[in-house]
Amino acid sequence: MFVKSAIVALGGATLAAAVTPLEVQGNQFVNSKSGDAFQIVGMAYQIGGSAGYDPSHGKDPLSNGDICKRDAALMQELGINTIRVYNLDPNLNHDECASIFNAAGMYMIIDVNSPLAGESLNSGAPWESYYAGYLNRTFAVVEAFKSYPNTLGFFSGNEVIDNVKTGSTVPPYVRAVTRDLKNYIKNHADRAIPVGYSAADVRDVLEDTWNYFQCAIDGDANDMSRADMFALNSYSWCGESSFQESGYDQLVAMFKSSSVPVFYSEFGCNTPSPRVFTEIGTIYSDQMMGTFTGGVVYEWAQEKNNYGLAQCNDDGTVELLSDYATLQSQYKKIDFSKVQSVKATNNKVTPPECKASLIKEKGFNNNFTLPDVPPGAQKIIDNGVSPKPSGKIVDISDYSVKQSVKDANGKAVTGLAVKPLSNDAVNTPGASGDSTSSSDSSDPSSSHNAAPTLAPQGAASAAAMIIPAVVALCFTAGFTLI
Repeated sequence: MFVKSAIVALGGATLAAAVTPLEVQGNQFVNSKSGDAFQIVGMAYQIGGSAGYDPSHGKDPLSNGDICKRDAALMQELGINTIRVYNLDPNLNHDECASIFNAAGMYMIIDVNSPLAGESLNSGAPWESYYAGYLNRTFAVVEAFKSYPNTLGFFSGNEVIDNVKTGSTVPPYVRAVTRDLKNYIKNHADRAIPVGYSAADVRDVLEDTWNYFQCAIDGDANDMSRADMFALNSYSWCGESSFQESGYDQLVAMFKSSSVPVFYSEFGCNTPSPRVFTEIGTIYSDQMMGTFTGGVVYEWAQEKNNYGLAQCNDDGTVELLSDYATLQSQYKKIDFSKVQSVKATNNKVTPPECKASLIKEKGFNNNFTLPDVPPGAQKIIDNGVSPKPSGKIVDISDYSVKQSVKDANGKAVTGLAVKPLSNDAVNTPGASGDSTSSSDSSDPSSSHNAAPTLAPQGAASAAAMIIPAVVALCFTAGFTLI
């Protein structure tokens, strides 16, 4: 028996309407046209894991339009409105993928670093890796993505600070990179694009990390080295947990006075496995929405550490895993029309002044004197990178998916396609159709999953964490039998 997606395939060249670029207002992301505060319903997207970023072979997660179309269609049905992409080659063309995700109503959060040598800060000796060549590449990533309206923001670092030792030396350098990126954007982009940091949820250093990056040097709220947003990779909610048991209440208490938006740049503990995603109801509730701006589920493609929602094979075929259906069912319990229609508070939150007394943990850096822009880098900030990458929204001639996609019971999904949204629209769970499947009655507990893996550990550089694994096939939802 075959299964048909509720998403309708559309033919003919289509230049999709653009999503509205978001702005930072105090501790909220705000849609400038509607005045509504925006909650991230996100997905970590790194097809192929670390091997998916291969500049020598012209390959990164946003370089293959057919793969992006396949995944955007499935994520659109799930209800995702934002993807986070870790490792990208600024020399490749990303127009088709960016245009597809734009048409699907999804924003992109882009990490400017990668795991390759010279493409991230060395957390052990950041002064050795902070030089013009490194900055040139980060600026090139900005150039490649600054013109897409659905670029939500850039991360200047990911988990570079993961203990007190790295906290003693790294913070001034990450803040310097943030400064340099923001000055480059100011000089070369036609709009302000937020720059922030993705932190490890290591409670010994988390609060100091946040304060170090959100504070204003000399009390200047327009200080260009100050982060525009702060995020954390947190796996403290596992299984049937609660607001208190998971420590989410402590995080809300910690960040309630934040002067910048705070969100989960990764979440989704995989113990037990398959996952139950019971944190969804809390993240998008009144308990958290006044402090947090949503979160990014880790992750789309299955890898070795067992966090994927979909088994994405080398031949382009996909089998959806039980976590996909479970996450979808949790999203369907939330009234996202209410979540996304909360008006921005328009409160201007004064950031704390950068002072040594702001830092609490002994050994964490409390000096806010930043390194100077390295030799040769100021010229690049002023004049731009050369050669200069560029990006633009392009026509998509066909939104239909060509690859074979199966649900976790092995049933073929047919007629799958991205459904282009209307002007300024953002994807919302349930918006692409509320269809059913015979798989709905399946029991996730009967799936033969790999042994559960503990939450990902902090990376030792600004490069992305690539944290994947093998989940057994189970059921999925969101499709109609024919």
